[in-house]
Amino acid sequence: MAGRFQPRPTRTTVRGGDAPLPAPRATAPAAAGPGTRRDHRPPHPLDLALVLSPLRRGPADPTFRALRDGSFWRASRTPHGPGTLRVARGADGGVSAEAWGPGADWLLEGLPDLLGARDEPEALVPRHRLVAVSAHRRPGLRLLRTGLVLESLIPSVLEQKVTTDEAYRAWRLLVRTYGEPAPGPAPVPLHVMPGPRAWSLIPSWEWHRAGVDDKRASTILRAVRVAGRLEEAAAMAPGEARRRLELVPGIGPWTSAETVQRSNGAPDEVTVGDLHLPGVIGHALAGDRNADDAAMLELLAPYAGQRHRAARLVLLSGRTPPRRAPRMPRGDIAAL
Repeated sequence: MAGRFQPRPTRTTVRGGDAPLPAPRATAPAAAGPGTRRDHRPPHPLDLALVLSPLRRGPADPTFRALRDGSFWRASRTPHGPGTLRVARGADGGVSAEAWGPGADWLLEGLPDLLGARDEPEALVPRHRLVAVSAHRRPGLRLLRTGLVLESLIPSVLEQKVTTDEAYRAWRLLVRTYGEPAPGPAPVPLHVMPGPRAWSLIPSWEWHRAGVDDKRASTILRAVRVAGRLEEAAAMAPGEARRRLELVPGIGPWTSAETVQRSNGAPDEVTVGDLHLPGVIGHALAGDRNADDAAMLELLAPYAGQRHRAARLVLLSGRTPPRRAPRMPRGDIAAL
């Protein structure tokens, strides 16, 4: 397969003689009427904040907002076009959802998967008291499954080897400038991320203005050239999906894991290559804040099949060592 799926090299610079590409103008969405509705009553406890929080890329993420009324708003580019989804607790204790735009039906059809309907938290057998206590205190934690690859892949690439604040700023600026206003009556401005063609037309100086170096920009440009092949990974087994993503130069183990955790609801795809995670896992499970990836994987070995879930429960436990460095992922080892 690798021989048939090799993205062509792409350039991230614009020749001096080329005319500048104007930033696209954001057009106001059409007046929003009532959306399409769906009610969902999961047969298990469900904590919407815990389930949906991995979709949030910073406090001002233009594609996702959690509001004080308990509702969660998400703008996505679906296979059928832009869509906005609102999810909140229903009066009957279930979940009430409403969606707008061409992608509304697709978003509502995928609502159970988004809320972890296919997740199996009971598959985790705690081997440490801390993990057992953390799981007991959070019965509503489920691993979400968006079914969308690029919307998790691109922000993960932006997070390679920079601080989270820098990555969030880049995501915010690029989506607001080159995306489009989300359909529907969102109470705060939301934007749908750019489509593959829009990403490919961003000139080099705009990447630089957003603080994105040529290496990360080139990786994104290579990815959007084969967007259709990458989106197919959402229907694959997580390991196969990661192998598909890592065929794109610049996408390595860190980025592929961060992506399939969200797009595929992968319970075992633990993130390696992170600056802080090994130390957090080592400190919480073995009192070793200097643990490396190898030590982390050894500690998580008893959770084979559920290593990502176990790592997340450790993070939610709050048993973390004091920080010594800025919050920054090491990025992809394979992309160095």
